[in-house]
Amino acid sequence: MNKIIYYVAVSLDGYISGPNEDVSRFVGKGDGVERYLADLKQFKTVIMGRKTYEFGYKYGLVPGQPAYSHMEHYIFSHSLKLENMHENVHIEPPDVDRIKIIRENSPSDVYLCGGGQFAGWLLDHELIDELILKINPIILGGGVRIFGDSTKDCSLTLIESQMYDNGLQISRYKITS
Repeated sequence: MNKIIYYVAVSLDGYISGPNEDVSRFVGKGDGVERYLADLKQFKTVIMGRKTYEFGYKYGLVPGQPAYSHMEHYIFSHSLKLENMHENVHIEPPDVDRIKIIRENSPSDVYLCGGGQFAGWLLDHELIDELILKINPIILGGGVRIFGDSTKDCSLTLIESQMYDNGLQISRYKITS
């Protein structure tokens, strides 16, 4: 069965962005970033929350267009409304059963793109199968937490870990409970 994989950059203190959605201190180039970009090519389906999709606007994403040209996009939101949506962009209300159907019907594993609150909601509903962390050698002290407000307790099994230049470490975990 396909997996939902949360592949995300994180600071040592557990933030996926700093205050005011600042990501400028994350490692932006080098071998680890190249691996991440190559890994994204394996995914054909991406899921994300509204805030993550709208965050892309800061980097040139046009509303209604896909953030990743080769992926089918499912944006989960109760409030997002877009005109001129690309055929590969779908907006749906958060629904556990719908996410399970998307995972089952995807031609690949499903990439969970960012979003602390949405990721926390998925974790609470036991819908994340693997976690790939791009661990950055920084402490942000505040911002968006990796799982938002979730207090879910779970265990992880390390599958692989590799160090890269600039101090970046990419570690892959299976969520076991």
